Amino acid sequence: MPNVKANRIQIEYDTIGNPSSPPLLLIMGLGGQLIHWDEDFCRQLADRGLFIIRFDNRDAGLSTRFEAAGPHDMSELLDARVQGQSVKAPYTLDDMADDAAKLLEALDIEKAHICGSSMGGMIAQTLAMRHPQRLLSLISIYSTTGNPDLPQAQPEAMEALLTPQPVERQAYIDFNVKTMQAIAGSGFLFDEQFIRNISALAYDRAFYPPGVGRQMMAVMAQENRTSALASVTVPTLVIHGTADPLVPAAHGKDTADAIPGAQLLLIEGMGHDLPHLKEPWPLIIDAIAAHTKQAEIGGMVT
Repeated sequence: MPNVKANRIQIEYDTIGNPSSPPLLLIMGLGGQLIHWDEDFCRQLADRGLFIIRFDNRDAGLSTRFEAAGPHDMSELLDARVQGQSVKAPYTLDDMADDAAKLLEALDIEKAHICGSSMGGMIAQTLAMRHPQRLLSLISIYSTTGNPDLPQAQPEAMEALLTPQPVERQAYIDFNVKTMQAIAGSGFLFDEQFIRNISALAYDRAFYPPGVGRQMMAVMAQENRTSALASVTVPTLVIHGTADPLVPAAHGKDTADAIPGAQLLLIEGMGHDLPHLKEPWPLIIDAIAAHTKQAEIGGMVT
């Protein structure tokens, strides 16, 4: 896969579809690699007339690792945040949003539709606030504004998120199956074999647990975005599952309420497991395709 130097780091990326089509930049969540945006999902989006760009965030996959910052225990970080202590992170979501903006610049893409899931949605929101000139539209999937007053994750889901990843390959694959079971919704078939396959690919491509802790620090270091999101003026689509045990649906509603004119798509029975759910893909792909097309029509009118 190709890579570029952007925002003073190396960013691994790849593209799917026709470069002359409107670009859609996909931003993955905590610890995820670009391959966690399923290739078939991306090809279906490309078939709907979009040029797909997916990339490894810093400290994940094959992009630059911040090894000098050292490892961090996520349970200790969460305890500190619960106790009201500030988290001093080696980098921030602002930095990660700047990575995405500089990646577009390096690829000579003036503007793109931006879609992020979970932590990637937080980065996408931050990108919309810091670099509005780079966006054609915004899509935030099972993400949050960072509002501390919203419902918290269910204990089993939070425990799965904070449990350290085992270093042995088979144990890591088994661990991911249990993790995804804990954050999945009840409305769709749980595809264990799919998860085992993508976990094996991710382990062999770039197994790097320390990056997850540092990305978590970036999430915890950012302030509540609710008020600032009022500045977002691009067409926005918020997608969330009604059965998300990690980031409850109230977070999606709060995101849509915070962004002027945002549309909210609630998917009954979906949890925090979009990449592994092929059943709702048609609904999500249709929604993204319709949203991006409408944004382009609106852009041409104004």
